[in-house]
Amino acid sequence: MQHSLEFRSFLLFLAFVSLLFFLLLMPFSGAIFWAIALAIIFAPLQKYFVNHVKWKNLATLCTLGCCALIVVLPFLFIISSVIGECVKIYTALNSGSTNLTQYLDEIQKAYPFIQDMLKQLNIEPGLITQKISEYALKISGYIAAQTVHIGQGTISFIVQICIMLYIAFFMMRDSKSLIAKLHKALPLGHKREQLLFAKFSEVTRATIKGSLVIAIVQGFIGGLVFYFLNVSSALLWGVVMTFFSLIPMVGASIVWLPVCVYFFAVGETMNACILLFFGAVVIGLMDNILRPVLVGRDTKLPDYVILLSTLGGFSLFGMNGFVVGPLVATLFIASWEIFTLEFNDDDYEEQETESK
Repeated sequence: MQHSLEFRSFLLFLAFVSLLFFLLLMPFSGAIFWAIALAIIFAPLQKYFVNHVKWKNLATLCTLGCCALIVVLPFLFIISSVIGECVKIYTALNSGSTNLTQYLDEIQKAYPFIQDMLKQLNIEPGLITQKISEYALKISGYIAAQTVHIGQGTISFIVQICIMLYIAFFMMRDSKSLIAKLHKALPLGHKREQLLFAKFSEVTRATIKGSLVIAIVQGFIGGLVFYFLNVSSALLWGVVMTFFSLIPMVGASIVWLPVCVYFFAVGETMNACILLFFGAVVIGLMDNILRPVLVGRDTKLPDYVILLSTLGGFSLFGMNGFVVGPLVATLFIASWEIFTLEFNDDDYEEQETESK
């Protein structure tokens, strides 16, 4: 009786201390998650350096250096450039040098059926133009405010990057021992833990190598085409296309298609055809070409589950949600598959025993 009471008290204490520890780590949850993700993605490179470099710490530093050159430095450069583009757009909209009403009027003149359709719906075209201009000013004001916040939080952002790289070093170097300790600590059963760990690695690798890399390639191509077609703020629109490419069923077309429509409206047919070709053919087929190469094994998630989990991940976890959402969905499905198989197996064995 006393032993049972002591054990339950210890479990309660363990849960309490674990909860406090997780609360302590919450401010760094993003850095920790991406450190784990980088360790999973760069595991083959880490294995290569370990096999060719005598000291394990030096091998891990080589992997971390490649990670910084491939991921961190380009990301910092893009973020700083996007902030500059946002400031330019805000200045142009606020000063009136960029007039959205003019663009909307040109589209309405080129496509008269839009005005007819609006009249049938009892909607004044001028009212829509006014509302769009107002929302554009509000969005530009929001962007300016966020730019100030980003500037104020630069030190915090750099600290998070440094923490991520610091944690990633130990995740890469000590991955085998950490996984072994998790196997001992978790009371889920060795086979179940192996399956869940494999699913975790598979989905993280597939989502980042598949969804993120493909989205970056699509955004890069879209931004490059915008640049050569003299579309202003091409870098910013490329980043926006990258973001929308992460969302299933939406994609980069939500950005390049309106621009293509505008080119046709103002008579720039050649630019419109070029953008339509690259948007529909090159960017559109990129997913089918790159995903089998980058992902390899399929995560076997239905399209509607990917869509809902990605959108839910964005709403709950922000930008980290495009990985966390599908990851949670996959672990949920895998856990129920394990439960269903084991429950059915036990039920089947009981029926066999009763029949004998």
